[in-house]
Amino acid sequence: MYIRRFNDGDTITVEPWRSAGFPVIKDLMVDRTAYDKIMQAGGYVSIRTGSPQDANAILIPKPVADEAMDAASCIGCGACAAACKNGSAMLFVSAKVSQLNLLPQGKPEALRRAKAMLSKMDELGFGNCTNTRACEAECPKNVSISNIARLNRDFILAKIKD
Repeated sequence: MYIRRFNDGDTITVEPWRSAGFPVIKDLMVDRTAYDKIMQAGGYVSIRTGSPQDANAILIPKPVADEAMDAASCIGCGACAAACKNGSAMLFVSAKVSQLNLLPQGKPEALRRAKAMLSKMDELGFGNCTNTRACEAECPKNVSISNIARLNRDFILAKIKD
């Protein structure tokens, strides 16, 4: 991860990502389809939204819109899972859930989405988050771990309502 920070004579070890959710295909190639499967589990809005409305028809407070846009900046690169000592994809999953759950169009399915995407993440072999913040430090888009807290709240609410 820190290829720019070495001295002459240092040994550099290059290895594939170490998350169980990204199985090695060969050499340094890993299979990242796990992220696609997580998105298929709930990373969309399935309610009928009707025809396009005027941009100002649905009022969204600027701080909420900013948070949703910050979460939407996640590019799904996998650096968060690679940096995590547990191989957790919580930063990715929480960013994708937050991006939809913060906006009015995503509210009706918010709890179901959080539960479905976290369950799929567990099923695919990603580890649990232990809040070491390594994911946040390595994220090229500076996605905040505050999204993980939001995802955990939604998940707990979903479990309580079951």
